[in-house]
Formats: sequence, C-alpha cells, structure tokens
Amino acid sequence: MNNQDLLIKRRTLLAAGMAAAASSSSPASTLVAAANPSVNEANENNMSLNRQFWPNNARLAISFSLMFEAGGQPISGAPGFFDEPMQKGLPDLATNGAFQYGVYEGIPRILDLMDKHQVKVSSFMIGQAVDKAPDLAREIVKRGHEAAGHGRTWQNSYFLDADAERRFIMDGVESIHKATGQTPVGWNAYYLRNSPHTFDILQSLGFKYHIDEPSADQPFIIKLKGGDFVTVPYTLHMNDMLFPFTGWNPAAYEQALKDEFDQLYEEGAHRRRMMVIGLHDRVSGHANRVRVLDRFLTYARSKPGVWFARKDEIAAWALAHRDVTPVYERGSPTVTGLPGSAS
Repeated sequence: MNNQDLLIKRRTLLAAGMAAAASSSSPASTLVAAANPSVNEANENNMSLNRQFWPNNARLAISFSLMFEAGGQPISGAPGFFDEPMQKGLPDLATNGAFQYGVYEGIPRILDLMDKHQVKVSSFMIGQAVDKAPDLAREIVKRGHEAAGHGRTWQNSYFLDADAERRFIMDGVESIHKATGQTPVGWNAYYLRNSPHTFDILQSLGFKYHIDEPSADQPFIIKLKGGDFVTVPYTLHMNDMLFPFTGWNPAAYEQALKDEFDQLYEEGAHRRRMMVIGLHDRVSGHANRVRVLDRFLTYARSKPGVWFARKDEIAAWALAHRDVTPVYERGSPTVTGLPGSAS
C-alpha cells in the first residue's frame, strides 16, 4: 500500500469512527485506535463495550512488582539513600545496611501482607541477590509469586556488546533457576534502560514479556523479528522510589494509590485498564509503608471486578486474546527510540 492509499484508508477509518461516536457515544479511544495505522486492523475496535478485557470479565487488573535487589548492588557507590558518596571507593556500610533491610525485614513483611490479601506479585530478582539469599528467593516462589529476571547485578547493561549482554541476562536466569526451580519469562532492566539488542536477546532466551516501557495503562504486543513479545508497562509515578524517605507523607501516598485506582476503575467500564504498583524490598517493606499498602489493598479488594494478577499471567492473557490487545509494528530502536527489534 502506498502513502496515498494509506492516507485515504486512515481518513476513511477516522470518518467511520466519528460517525459511530456521534450515533452511539463510542469512547474517544476507539477513534484513536482507528486513526493509528501502527495498530493492527484486527485491534481497531479493541475498546468495544461488549468485549471481555480480563478473566471473568474483570473491570481492572492490578499488578505489583516486587524488586529483589538487596545484595546485588555495588559495595560502594550504590545510589538511593545518601547524597554524599563514599570517598575513594571504600565500602559504603550504611548504604549496604539499608539495602540489607530488604532481606532481613522488607520482603518477609511484604510477603505476609500479600498472603493476608491473597494477592500474588511478580518479583524481579537480581542474580547476585538471589545467590546471597537463596532461601528468601525460594520462599517468594513457594508462596505462589512469580520469579522474573533483573540481570546479574544491579547496574546498567545497555552498554555491553550483544554477547556480553546475553551472558549478563543468562547469569541472572541461572541463579534464579538454581534457587527456585523457576525459569523467568519476564524482564526488567536497571532503571528500565535496555540496548537496541535486548529484546531480540530476551526473546531468543525464552522470555515472553518485559516491563521497561512506562507508556500505557494496558498491556500491548510488539512484533519482533522472532514473533510477538508483550509489554506489560511499568509505572514511574506509582513507584515507591518517587515517595522517598525524606519528607515521606503516608497520607499522600495512600491518596495517590486510591486516586489512581478510582480513575482506572471508572475507565475500566469501557476499555482495558491496568494499574501497576512498583515496590522495592528496602523501601516498601518498612513497617509504616506496609500499613499504607494494607489499607489500600483493603479498599481495592472491596470493589467488584478487580483482578490481582502476576505479570506473567497478564502477558499470557494478552497473547491469548490478541483480538483485544494492541499490536504495534515498530522499526529499530535506534530509529524510533522505542523498544523493538534491532535493525
């Protein structure tokens, strides 16, 4: 199809969508899908009021990420707690102690909270962290949570060549499998930053999804050279890292969680919606933060039609229901600036 034909088709689709909206009050999102030539035609009506977006016709999916990173950080220079770095590369004992809180207190407390509310999470595990606390990794999986990949160590890997990056990912996978018996199918990079080769590498290693794109409030499929690959979008604004220790306001965090839920729950009557909450072992595992999460979970579970899901479950549902899942064909990341197959 040439550019002129594509333009005519796009205008026709848009006109049809506008006419439908005028006669049946179709949501505006239908028009967006119809006018976007990068979304497969089969998905142009994926906002239909009559479609089942989630299992049991749930109105909203909620998914928690639990980052298991304690022990995977560099012994000196790890960011996150103190503004003044250690000098001369000496071990940063205070920062390492703050990380270790996640192993001693944070993850066990979060696991107990999730048991209380019968919620399962996806835990993105650093291989080196798992090597240092394999019993904790096993406990996470034993309680029904997902073990997902987060690399060998808590550091950037996007600058590695393709072979070294593959090894970096595989080292983490091997540590997780050795400790838990589970082989990860989901991926999260350090600060979400991947190389142009990452997604092809992940797919070749059997991964099914990644979370390193905070671009949407629903899962979608990107077409890689090796086939379909799911994005289960991450969250930045609902990440516990954006509610720091200094100036911590538990009421503000709780209100933010409820406001996010209420808006997405309302939209969920007409289109697929997903709420994502990012937790870190050494942050959300503190006693007062768990209290806030406890109150929020009580609130969210009081509403009908909410599916609390692991991210591998969401990815599997998206692949199995491709007709209501956006599918994007993208060029190389070096051209588009978005995740896709390397050229």
